[in-house]
Amino acid sequence: MAVPKRKMSRSNTRSRRANWKAAAVATVACPQCKSPKLPHAACSVCGTYNGRQVLEV
Repeated sequence: MAVPKRKMSRSNTRSRRANWKAAAVATVACPQCKSPKLPHAACSVCGTYNGRQVLEV
């Protein structure tokens, strides 16, 4: 197992941790009802995907 030779400073530790950010969920507008939906997934409001009705809503 790798063990660090020297203690990492606070500024180096904090600058490394600063890059861990929460990203917002990517959404696209549904072409049928214009509500936000996940990309490559059926719309939960109108139940369409790729121009076809795939879910009963």
